[in-house]
Formats: sequence, C-alpha cells, structure tokens
Amino acid sequence: MKKTNDSIAIEVKGVSKKYRYTKERPVLAKTLFSRSKSQEFWALKDVSLKIKKGETVGIIGENGSGKSTLLKIIAGITIPTKGSVKVNGRICSLIELGAGFHPDLTGRENVYLNGMLLGLTRKEIDGRFNSITEFADIGNFVDEPVRFYSYGMIVRLGFSVAVHLDPDILVVDEVLAVGDEQFQNKCKERIAELKRKGVTLVFVSHSMDLIQSTCRKAVWIHKAQKRFEDIAKNVIQRYLLYEQSR
Repeated sequence: MKKTNDSIAIEVKGVSKKYRYTKERPVLAKTLFSRSKSQEFWALKDVSLKIKKGETVGIIGENGSGKSTLLKIIAGITIPTKGSVKVNGRICSLIELGAGFHPDLTGRENVYLNGMLLGLTRKEIDGRFNSITEFADIGNFVDEPVRFYSYGMIVRLGFSVAVHLDPDILVVDEVLAVGDEQFQNKCKERIAELKRKGVTLVFVSHSMDLIQSTCRKAVWIHKAQKRFEDIAKNVIQRYLLYEQSR
C-alpha cells in the first residue's frame, strides 16, 4: 500500500469490490468440457473516506452490506476491484477468526510469526510475549498447535497479539462479541488505553452502544455504498430510524 500524508491514517478512494459466483452445482463432466455461467456481485461500490490519525471510527450497517469487505480491503487482506487504499503506519487486524494463524504451529510460534511479519525483531517480541499470554489467558495451550484451540481461545490470542504489537492502526471486526463478559471488559479497557496512546481504531459492530461509547465518528454502509458519515451519535440515530421504518 502507498503512504498518504502525515495527518491521515487511512484514505479509501473510490473503492469497489466485485465477486463472481455461480448458482449451478459443479458436475465433473460438465466442468471438464464447459464453463459454468457466473454472476457478478458487487460487495462495495465507489466507497471513499478519510480517517485521521488517532481517530476512532465505527462502521455500521446490515448484514451483507459490505462492512467486513471494507475492513478487509483496509487491512490489505483483500484487493479492491477498483479504487485505492492508502495507509500511514503499522496496521494490525482482527477480522476473520484465526486469520494470520497457521493451524499447525503452536500459539507461541504464531505470536512470533505475526510479530516478525509486522517488522518486529525477536528481541522486541520477547519483551511482549509474557504480556500477550497473560492477557490471552490460555494457559499451557500456548505451546499446543492452534488447530486444537477452541473458538474463544483463538479470539483471545488473536486480540492479544493485535493489541500488544504496537500498532499505529487497529482494525477489528465483530469477533469481540463472542468472548465472555470478563474478556470483553478486558478488551474495552485495552481499547481505551490504545485510544489514549493515539492509536487509530476502526471497528465493525452491530452494538450501537459500543460504537457510541467508543467511537468519535461512524460510517453507515448500506447495500455496498457509503450512505452517511458523521459523528457517531448522528449516524446511529439515522441508522436506527431507518431500521424502525422497515
């Protein structure tokens, strides 16, 4: 990704994402001699936004509106069909469960792998490792392959890794909703700490309470397009009015 100017952490410019799918069930003989007819689906259409350094931004909308696709493009997991994304700083993401974790490596090995991919030295990761495992609270499983982890354990370790590797930008999808109340409270406290440090935070959530209490600004994505962007309170009010009118 290209760098943008120093005051902007993320700039999304005219981003669209197209997928192709087929409704036909594959039949071996048919697939050998002919191509299945595919249809186009636009997950995002011409979305643009700028997020300043240190801002906390919530992205809301109905299921299937394109929120998670937008986060994946910002995080560099998915490439846009059209448009561009520019980021300024080290970006960590917690979007898909287990994304970035190799199932055959242990939790410990995955921590070091993720840290090194983000440009940290082994010594720097050594200095953070105890804090990561203490926050994740997965005990001796840290030395077991990740394929043996429960859903909750993967979320715990994934979030802990993301917030302890000194990101300039943290991108988080709805995965925090799966943890128990105690873990969610730990996450909220850590997020508040990151905000005080000036980390740029981008959230996707269906919890309007979380968005309003955490985010200064919100973006409403509706049917693959940006429908409204403003301070969080105003965006939430407009979104809830729409939901009530349906």
